[in-house]
Amino acid sequence: MVITQTILFFSAISFIIYGINSFFSKRMVLEYERWGFKNQRILLGCCQLLGGLGLLVGLKVPLMLSVASFLLLCMMVTAVFVRIRTKERIVQMLPALLYVVLTFIIFYNSVA
Repeated sequence: MVITQTILFFSAISFIIYGINSFFSKRMVLEYERWGFKNQRILLGCCQLLGGLGLLVGLKVPLMLSVASFLLLCMMVTAVFVRIRTKERIVQMLPALLYVVLTFIIFYNSVA
């Protein structure tokens, strides 16, 4: 259980930071443009921020943990496909693949 909570906290903080960076980082603006999501950057940043917060709230509200982790899992699977579509190297895909695994672990443990 300690490992799952560590994964949960790591993922939650990561998604919160990534969501905030989506609003303010010039590098992130360029990344979203390269991926073809220039106009959705703010919306996706909000989803990441809310997803990270949802993971934290999910510590007290189990249904929220299941919903937030499932939606983040869907988001990260989509992110992997976007990176495949844009022909990124596997090394560039590794963070997204890592978060697919982490969010899957969180989701699986929330419904098991």
